[in-house]
Amino acid sequence: MAAMNWFFSFLKKYRGRLIFAMCLVTIVCAIAVVNPQIAGIVVDDVIKGGEYDKLPLMMIIMVVTTLLRTVLKYWYLIIFEKSSQGMLYTLRDYVYKKLLAQDFGFYNKNRTGDLMSRMTGDMDAVRHFVAYVIYGSYENALLFIIALIMIFIADFRLALCMIAVMPFTIFTTYKQLKEVKPAFHNIRKHFSSLNTFVQENVSGNRVVKAFAKEDYEIEKFNRENDGYRDAEINATNIWKKYVPVFDILANSLTIILYLVGGIMVIKGEMTIGTLVTVSGYLWMLNNPLRQAGWLANDYQRFVTSVEKIYATAIVEPRIFNKDNSIVKEKLDGEIEFSNVSYRTGGEMILEDINIHIKPGETVGIIGATGSGKTTLMNLLNRFYDVTTGSIKIDGVNIKDYNLQSMRSNIGLAMQDVFLFSDTIEGNIAYGRPDCSFEEVVEAAKIADAHNFIVRMTDGYDTIVGERGVGLSGGQKQRISLARALLKDPTILILDDTTSAVDMETESQIQKELKNLDGNRTIFIIAHRISSIKAADQILVLDNGRIIETGKHEELLDKKGYYYTVFHHQYGDFDQIMEVAKKEGGNIG
Repeated sequence: MAAMNWFFSFLKKYRGRLIFAMCLVTIVCAIAVVNPQIAGIVVDDVIKGGEYDKLPLMMIIMVVTTLLRTVLKYWYLIIFEKSSQGMLYTLRDYVYKKLLAQDFGFYNKNRTGDLMSRMTGDMDAVRHFVAYVIYGSYENALLFIIALIMIFIADFRLALCMIAVMPFTIFTTYKQLKEVKPAFHNIRKHFSSLNTFVQENVSGNRVVKAFAKEDYEIEKFNRENDGYRDAEINATNIWKKYVPVFDILANSLTIILYLVGGIMVIKGEMTIGTLVTVSGYLWMLNNPLRQAGWLANDYQRFVTSVEKIYATAIVEPRIFNKDNSIVKEKLDGEIEFSNVSYRTGGEMILEDINIHIKPGETVGIIGATGSGKTTLMNLLNRFYDVTTGSIKIDGVNIKDYNLQSMRSNIGLAMQDVFLFSDTIEGNIAYGRPDCSFEEVVEAAKIADAHNFIVRMTDGYDTIVGERGVGLSGGQKQRISLARALLKDPTILILDDTTSAVDMETESQIQKELKNLDGNRTIFIIAHRISSIKAADQILVLDNGRIIETGKHEELLDKKGYYYTVFHHQYGDFDQIMEVAKKEGGNIG
């Protein structure tokens, strides 16, 4: 019920025009009685009675009535279609905005294919309900009622015989609705699963080809496809069980009419003209009975889709702006983690993190895979909320900041680089679409991306494929870095940004980053010590805890985890130091 109330709230805007359209439907249905009445008069008065002068008038009335019904029907069809498209636009826009507002936790739990099916197949079922099922159900019910009333007026005995099929129709419709609901739920489930599978395989087609797993994926697809087909066939089996019953009930009306009506005409209890008139109403009885099964199917499909969409849209994000949240155009970049811990799914990811970073400092973060490096930055961006403790920027808890305001001050070059299907210029300028081309070029030069970009056929106008297909890993990382830099953030986060570039390119990027203004707080997450050795402070994480902190030389003197990593990457430390002394140089 809540899902239906939610859906109808989107129809309020169109309530006036839909009511007007329903009035037009009523008029069209009422006018439908005219032609059968004229047909009966023609038979009784013109053909049998010889009143031929009535014929031209009767024909004019029939033509005018037919034209009027056609015009009015076209009018209300347009109203319903436009209203359905307008409502769908508003609904889709609302749901899309809700999806954008969701936090990372929501997307961790929901598959992309499921969300895509909400925005496509389920939305179309809702549109079809507004565009057709609403007026179709009303029109068929009204035609049936009007036809029965007119037949009662013609002869109540014949009407009673024909109305005898009504209990069977109601019972059959109820049974079909009861059976078809779980069938449609099953269809939507398999459709979402199939959507997810196709989306993942299209996105990961390079992995499939690299491992020569085409046959394996085809076999998996066939299982998903079979599941969806079987779900559709199960629903069709319900349809094929009940629709013939509706056809039999509809055809039984014809038998009743001509059997009972014929006997009454023979006995002189009814004129042939009256029988012709009632026969003209027969389609008004038959058609609703035939449509009952289809409309029941469409209605149940609509209900299922609304419930699915509602279940997705009703989820409120856990990360949201407080009332009167703080909006600050430019942050200073002072950051403090106080007793921060983060737990998810019963597992402790970060524990008792305490850091204080002054504005303009560069912080290096190193640690084994899964030690919590990226999670630390996710908490700073407030992609997730801390379980205990607090994170402050410029002395203010990040939960008190307006999310958009805070994040606009943070530039993030992510570990998993995502590039849109757009030009290279469009991808770099994503954070500042109104910037000049010269600013895009300058950011690309700092990220050491300009040279390879200009060598491309279309330069900055080169279209990159989905997720950056067509570019190497290092090229994607440099475009991602340029995108973060162009934003001109107070806080810059580089999450393993140079892992796919060679040492020479990394050195060039580091040199350019040093030339940036000193008011920018920079976090560098890396596995290579060469990326972080010049940082003002280095954090060493292990199993979610900070086990070492200090500058490069201080950490080497401690001969702990950092020293061990340095030894693995550079060889024997003592030998390197000896060589450096002899050559009068230094390491680092």
